[in-house]
Amino acid sequence: MKDNTTAKEQILKKIRKALLEKRENPYPNLEDSSLYKKNVDELEVLFAEQLTAISGNFIFCEDGIDFIENMLQLADRFKWRKIYCWEPELQEFLSKYEFPFYQTDKDFEQAEVGITMCEALIARNGSVMVTNEGAAGRRLSIFPHHHIVIARTSQLVLDLKDAFQLLKNKYGNQIPSMISNITGPSRTADIEKTLVLGAHGPKELFVFLVDDFS
Repeated sequence: MKDNTTAKEQILKKIRKALLEKRENPYPNLEDSSLYKKNVDELEVLFAEQLTAISGNFIFCEDGIDFIENMLQLADRFKWRKIYCWEPELQEFLSKYEFPFYQTDKDFEQAEVGITMCEALIARNGSVMVTNEGAAGRRLSIFPHHHIVIARTSQLVLDLKDAFQLLKNKYGNQIPSMISNITGPSRTADIEKTLVLGAHGPKELFVFLVDDFS
């Protein structure tokens, strides 16, 4: 007798049969296995390696004076004049050392540098976690050509899940509505597969890890 079933019906029949057949799980321990190799490096070293690999700049500072000295060197190197900082804690810190900056958005279209804090540094992939809860908002980390992030050593964690735990500890049930990970400078390869930095945001990212933020 001729089989009048179509090719589509035959495929669906095979799929239904396969779904009904009980088979052993080929990967019984998949959920318990680690996605990454166990990290043996210090978090500072791992973060610095990963950030550098994606064209970011990592600078470790022992204290506030060390940070200001590095900032003065960068300002001289890049000829920075329009430096913006909107977070009160950072403003107080920079003012203590008489470092010049703009504390409002006056002439913001001419901004060269945005200085912000962050929620966490993720060592596994060299990312910086930011939210919309800070006074810097979103503009300061996106519009200027250079973005400077200042973080404490207590904000350095291994994985993304650890960063989310920091958020939960800090905000409880009031998690920020905007959470973003910055992984190196802005980049795109849309045109002829050629990588271009700074296409949709900062072309330079500097992460300062300050041991004693005072």
